[in-house]
Amino acid sequence: MAFMKASSPHAHGITSTADVMQQVLLATIPGLLALSYFFGPGSVINVVMCGFTAVLCEAAVLKLRRRPVMFFLQDYSALVTGVLLGLALPPYCPWWIVAIGTGSAIILAKHLYGGMGYNPFNPAMVGYVILLISFPVEMTQWAAPRTVLAEGQQLVGPLSGLGHIWFDLPLDGYTGATPLDLFKQNNSLLVEHLYASEPLYATARWAGAGWEWVNIGFLLGGCYLLYRKIFTWHTPVSMLAAIFLMSVLFYDNGSSNSGGSPWLHLLSGATMLGAFFIATDPVSSAVSKRGRLIYGAGIGILVYVIRVWGNYPDAVAFAVLLMNIAAPFIDYYTVPRTYGHVKARPATEKSDK
Repeated sequence: MAFMKASSPHAHGITSTADVMQQVLLATIPGLLALSYFFGPGSVINVVMCGFTAVLCEAAVLKLRRRPVMFFLQDYSALVTGVLLGLALPPYCPWWIVAIGTGSAIILAKHLYGGMGYNPFNPAMVGYVILLISFPVEMTQWAAPRTVLAEGQQLVGPLSGLGHIWFDLPLDGYTGATPLDLFKQNNSLLVEHLYASEPLYATARWAGAGWEWVNIGFLLGGCYLLYRKIFTWHTPVSMLAAIFLMSVLFYDNGSSNSGGSPWLHLLSGATMLGAFFIATDPVSSAVSKRGRLIYGAGIGILVYVIRVWGNYPDAVAFAVLLMNIAAPFIDYYTVPRTYGHVKARPATEKSDK
């Protein structure tokens, strides 16, 4: 007589890597729409070009490594890397910036270490930092938002944008400093005078025209991912809490040396994109819940420190990569308590039998 063994009463999930990556791509839409509305179609062009280049580089490297190309492309990880890099790049950056950044992200930061699951650093941020250090001029030419354009001036159209991207046609009058750039460069005006004199602040509510709504868009996308349980709340919440706490502790009520208000740091730059889409990378971040709290807090502290006392107005990429280095160390000391044991133990300590 044959007996059928019933499976154990474990909970089984049906979420695959491809499903997770598709949800991440879907969650970037609100932020991308805000970027397109305030700054024109440049970010959409970036995303398309970076996504295509990332998939092409992934396929080429997989072919060289004699791995099944379509099997790995179907997890959408390369496409997500390209999309995240495209969102972080300035609109209308030259095509070769896209090629170098995306190629660095996929080839150097991902496949050099063995492919998905083995990379110690976030690939998109590696590509971004390589570009920022190597080509600082091209990486700081951000488009001006529609609210600060001169009367009668319109946003750059798709054809003009493509002309600048492929043939380096000039876009005079369409580029300007970001809110964090202006704050970094200020050394003489009180904050209230700076806000009144600069259209980028005067036409905004909290943290810079256009930028605050872009960050709110990525916040909405992040909340969607939390609702779908794509990741836990520990890393993004601790990162944002650390930025908020640092900006409150060191805010001096608006002198010319002020580091900026909490609203400026939370709703400018790549804060929300970094908190919900970059820092939550499961491969290069800490593993345990307690470790993720420490990991996220470390990113938030480094973001504020580099923004205020460092040489770069925004610092999400640098902060994430520095904490990527520290993630194994954090994991070593934050291994959760094993079921049946009284207390947690270091990762290398043998359990008692």
